Amino acid sequence: MTGATSEAAAPTHPVEDGDVYGLTVEHRTDPLGVDAERPRFSWRIRSLGRGLSQGAYEILVAASPGKLTADRADAWSSGRVHSSASVAVRYRGEPLKPMTRYYWTVAVWDTEGRRIGSGPVAWFETGLMSTDGVTNWDDAQWIGMKGKTPNSPGAPMLRTQARLKARVREARLYLAALGVYDAYVSGHPVTVPQDDSTTRELLPPGWTNYDARATYLTYDVTHLVAREPVVTLAAVLGNGWYNGRISEGSTYYAKDGNALALKAKLLIRYADGTTESLVTRPGGSWKATDTGPYRADDIYDGQTYDARRELPGWTSAGFDDSDWSDTAHIPYETRYPDAQLLAYPAETARLISRWDRRPQSITVYTGVTGEGRGRIVVDPDRTVTDPHRAASTVVTLGAHDTAIFDLGQNMVGVPRYSVRGPAGVQVTFRFGEILNDDSAGADGPEGSLYRANLRSAKATSTYILKGERGGETHQDSLTFYGFRYVSVTTTDRVTITGLIGKVATSAIREAGTVTTNDPDTNRLISNIRWGQRGNYLWVPTDCPQRDERLGWTGDTQVFAVTGLYNADAGPFLDHFQDTVVDSQTIYGQDKAQFTGVAPGGRYNFPGGGSGWADCGVILPWTLWQMTGDPAVIERNWPAMTRYLDWIRQQTGDTYAGQGSLTGDWLAPQKTSAQLMSDVYYGYVARLMGQMARAVSRPAEAATYEHLFADIKKAFTRKYLSTDGGKVIVKSSLGDASPIEPGADPNQRTEDNTQSALLWVLKLGLYDTEAQRRALVDRLADNIGNDAAYKAAHPNSSRVKYAENTLSVGFLGVNVLAPVLSDEGRSDLAYKLLHQDAMPSWLYSVKNGATTVWERWNSFSEEAGFGPVSMNSFNHYAYGAVMEWMYAYMAGIARDPNSPGFKHFLLQPHLDPTGRITHVVGSHESPYGEIRSEWQVDDKATTLTYDALVPANSEATLRLPALSADSVREGREPLARVAGARFLGHTDGVAAYRLPSGAYRLTSRLR
Repeated sequence: MTGATSEAAAPTHPVEDGDVYGLTVEHRTDPLGVDAERPRFSWRIRSLGRGLSQGAYEILVAASPGKLTADRADAWSSGRVHSSASVAVRYRGEPLKPMTRYYWTVAVWDTEGRRIGSGPVAWFETGLMSTDGVTNWDDAQWIGMKGKTPNSPGAPMLRTQARLKARVREARLYLAALGVYDAYVSGHPVTVPQDDSTTRELLPPGWTNYDARATYLTYDVTHLVAREPVVTLAAVLGNGWYNGRISEGSTYYAKDGNALALKAKLLIRYADGTTESLVTRPGGSWKATDTGPYRADDIYDGQTYDARRELPGWTSAGFDDSDWSDTAHIPYETRYPDAQLLAYPAETARLISRWDRRPQSITVYTGVTGEGRGRIVVDPDRTVTDPHRAASTVVTLGAHDTAIFDLGQNMVGVPRYSVRGPAGVQVTFRFGEILNDDSAGADGPEGSLYRANLRSAKATSTYILKGERGGETHQDSLTFYGFRYVSVTTTDRVTITGLIGKVATSAIREAGTVTTNDPDTNRLISNIRWGQRGNYLWVPTDCPQRDERLGWTGDTQVFAVTGLYNADAGPFLDHFQDTVVDSQTIYGQDKAQFTGVAPGGRYNFPGGGSGWADCGVILPWTLWQMTGDPAVIERNWPAMTRYLDWIRQQTGDTYAGQGSLTGDWLAPQKTSAQLMSDVYYGYVARLMGQMARAVSRPAEAATYEHLFADIKKAFTRKYLSTDGGKVIVKSSLGDASPIEPGADPNQRTEDNTQSALLWVLKLGLYDTEAQRRALVDRLADNIGNDAAYKAAHPNSSRVKYAENTLSVGFLGVNVLAPVLSDEGRSDLAYKLLHQDAMPSWLYSVKNGATTVWERWNSFSEEAGFGPVSMNSFNHYAYGAVMEWMYAYMAGIARDPNSPGFKHFLLQPHLDPTGRITHVVGSHESPYGEIRSEWQVDDKATTLTYDALVPANSEATLRLPALSADSVREGREPLARVAGARFLGHTDGVAAYRLPSGAYRLTSRLR
């Protein structure tokens, strides 16, 4: 037992309303399979009172709950540590044993030595605590079906069984795959806890650079193993990301296919104290077949399931597998001798039942008539437009019929469908995000399923009936789809008795909300959330539907702050950063440049990667800022410095960026890609300086600060012009992205583009305050885009767009509204938010979107479909505006000097247009729930403001007010309320330092 700064506990009186809750290990609640040698502990304190801060804590870790006392904790008793730290406190006890459950709790005292309370008993369980794939695996090996030719029809189905020796006390399953698996124990699917119940994962164990690492998952299967005298372990293997088209271009890809493999260890602990391991070994009791119902599967193309080939009971004991094939060792270790096998450290992708989508309408048509694309012939008797009826309507189809189910929401997951009909009938389910109109870009008659934007992805679920009299139900498990609409056709008469969209996501725990009184804004917020749910699937992808679905790093870094506001996604993005670093050494130039895609090599572009490659620096900084845990910086420091050193080697004392093939991707107004590269070079240099200080590297911090200063000098010398008394950002110096599909080849880069001006203002790339004011004016003029501006810029792309529209692409969208608010122009930010003309956020909402689009003009009722080569209807990058909604509109903003919301800003920015008068925002920070709600009365004279500051944190409040005295709690001026500290009143904003607690304030506005 070890301790730190321990002292005898003095008699104390508990704080009346103290409550210690939210205990996590490695930022997860009661996690299985923790492989960290020194895991990180966190907790929160709930208090309705004012000013409660932690002064000390004591962590106890033991092998059983009964030992969680200071004198009996057999793993660690920290002693009373005088510290306010409650986030990512490192374990410093006895070495942890593998495959062991530890219980823990924490006691907390306030700053005056009074006991606040103790947390509930929590636990964590270590994994195998090895990386070599050998240690603690008990000789488990990678096995597959013997003689199976990769890519031959039929998914491998593997099974074994063993008789139990005694009464089972507990059982753990450690499971990995080359490919993906659908696993069963003793006839039951392996599930995980979710929403006070259980659910199945989709496509475990996810996607990695398989030549660098594979991952295993840990399951508590005690309840499954203890049911029968014989235990059965079975799994279906799918191609997943290891052996599908999505892997083309990857270093682990094989043209002739990769052999799928399973590696498993089922650890059984008996009540008598003995243990037994059931592991994957070639030959022996493990058998395999590919003759079952799983006939084909691919991430892009979908799944084919022939129910006639089902093998009843194959996952249970007693099944006769004597005619099955043997298994064989798959030499993964030989092929990739340096690859590691690691515990998966984050949330898996799970099916979330509360988000199930049921049909909102069903359209049945019997054929197509007319010339050209023709028109569908709708059967009114079988068409249902009422959502309540559609959710449960039974539809019978003949061989020439098509039914289109509208689930009302673009989603990601798999369908669950029930059908009834004769054996051998083939039912085909095709998926799409939108229906055809009558425009030139449509790929079929109006009202039919639009699929051109899927490119080569077949995205089809094919089911062949076995002819069960009572009907049969199926749910794909070896692929996923991005869809709102499902088109159903059949080779013979069948009845569709049910269809549900099962939503799958790794963003399983929501951490924040923003709602307003404006329906359009709320729809946009919903669209952003659904886009995140769909694209946070094992890795943060760009899109979920077409032949891409890749971990584009530019999309990831732009959206990361929004993603972390919305969901408890820290471990998920932290794990992705590990993949980004793997990709750096596999695919990056000189093993130093971060890549545009991770994992894998599909579409991974060589050459200039600014804005995308910089994710390798921006993502660790963002995680540190949002979680308050600097461990991500330390772990990634070598990779980040290697990247910055590499850029310096490329461009030397020019201090130019590496170049950017993508530039400000899909921006209506074109900015020099090299300027965007130079901007990002400066940005990551500045972030490196901040991170270096956070991890006590002052010399390196100074180096990066000097680097940023040199980049700034070079930038202003090259791009900032004051000739003729006008400040100009020469963003026309150089071409825009040379690879952007669908771009007008005649469109040229322009000066003073929105993205260029925004980044110059964000990074302070100017010399004087007068220049700053002039740059803000240039930005306002561009956004305003009135007749005078258009007359003065007749050759600008802006002339064809409406007033108060944006013109940024991927690299400008997340800085647009925040920079405007920082520069005192929230009026413009709100005008842009409310705009529904092209280009704008509400343009997609006006045109029926339920997720965020890849292009500002992906579709419109007037013009039809955007360029088909790059036109996803579920692409979250432009949803990065929600960062501004949290931080400025709702007013819950992080303080960059106090990561993790230890100190934060409450800074609600009211809507000068008067359209939004009520906003409710909340975010579950590392210290607890932050709440910020404001409402303006009908006459816009009084502001009512409610705030919640979590215990052990504090906030600076900046509230619009006519005067300092007009901000009141009840009848008392806030400046005179105990604990609050008045900081001043400037430019119509009163500022206060607030201790923790709940506040209900009023402020007179005029």
